Amino acid sequence: MDYVKRNHQIANSYYNLGLEKAQIRDLSGAAECLKKSLHFNKYQTDARNLLGLIYYEMGEVADAIVQWVISLNLQPEDNRCDYYLDEIQRKPGRLEMASQTVKKYNQALWYAQTEAYDLAILQLAAAVEENDHYVKAQLLLALLYISQENYTRAGKALRRVLQIDRSNQKALWYMSIVKEKTGRAEVERQRMDNAFSHTKLEDDNIILPPTYKESTGGQVVLNILIGVVLGVAAFMTLVMPSIEERLNSEHNQEIISYSEQLSQSNIRIDQLEAQLAQAEGDRDSAEASLNSVVSDSGGTISQYASLARILQAYRDDDFRTAAQIYAGLNTSLITDPNLQPILEEIQGDMADRGWQVLDELGDAAVGSGDYAGAVTYYDASLRLNGDNPGVMYDKAAALQAQGQEEAADDLFDQIIENYPDTDYAAMSREQRGY
Repeated sequence: MDYVKRNHQIANSYYNLGLEKAQIRDLSGAAECLKKSLHFNKYQTDARNLLGLIYYEMGEVADAIVQWVISLNLQPEDNRCDYYLDEIQRKPGRLEMASQTVKKYNQALWYAQTEAYDLAILQLAAAVEENDHYVKAQLLLALLYISQENYTRAGKALRRVLQIDRSNQKALWYMSIVKEKTGRAEVERQRMDNAFSHTKLEDDNIILPPTYKESTGGQVVLNILIGVVLGVAAFMTLVMPSIEERLNSEHNQEIISYSEQLSQSNIRIDQLEAQLAQAEGDRDSAEASLNSVVSDSGGTISQYASLARILQAYRDDDFRTAAQIYAGLNTSLITDPNLQPILEEIQGDMADRGWQVLDELGDAAVGSGDYAGAVTYYDASLRLNGDNPGVMYDKAAALQAQGQEEAADDLFDQIIENYPDTDYAAMSREQRGY
């Protein structure tokens, strides 16, 4: 089909562009190009292998292995990633060290969120000592140094990041802050003015190119949105239990009052017992209603917490994690009208590009033998983009691997009926024996 050929051409163009960017160490830009290449052709193993190398260079060993395992499953023979995986297996301590480094980063992140900044810096210093290519750890370490006004060490961490990834936007932004705080930015501007005004330079003058300073307006808005979500979650977890306690106290007081009336008056015992039973029933009903909101792990509070985690993932530029959390989000339980615009924007973004990430997560689950998990990711991808025979075929194959032949055959038949002129229809006919 012409559109299949066109998609392959676009995928190859993005791969070539990503390769050029990788050669000049624009790793962030290269990764974006390679992801777009895989968006148009997920079977482009060269792009997937190079994306794995970029992840590995930036310290994301687990993400690199995921890409290589998917690549090896798509092309078992004559695949360069087989060599990469063998090299890692020959160094068993490398995987353990990478795991420990990630644990230290996560612990440092938790310390930073709880404002234990000194402990966070110690953990991050240990992490980057083990792997100074761990870009995320270097960036967080620089940010903590900036918060403590230790701009010299912050600059050192940021220079290391820019040596690894020249166009890392966060590193450039943080570096611009460091230069502004130390007066370096003004010195550079003056030297550039001198250079272009043909003034005579001193022997010790050094002209450095200006760096791009990212606008912080979007970041402020994002912080406000995250605050709104966290505020709602805090209300549900902190205020609701106090309401429950107050209701229990009120009903207990009613019971005590009825008991005193029983001992002090000639009111009929059966009437008091009926009223007492009604009060206890109201209390139990209120407790059950509150427990259904507070205690249910799949209820309202859990969904607000998931929404907060999705926004945090957006803040960290981790769209893969955002899509993974979104796959389990029950949007019908998020009813706060203030959050609906945020939710609608996330839903639109997921519908636009989240289905591709979920499809890749399903492929990764297949590569690790987790066919049930793969079906879950494929279902989430199809909910976002149901008109996708490729994902339908992948889901059918995963169902078939689990022994669910009837469900798999039903999907194969749907592909044959609804997408008769596609390659997936031809492959489905082979599976059905037509």
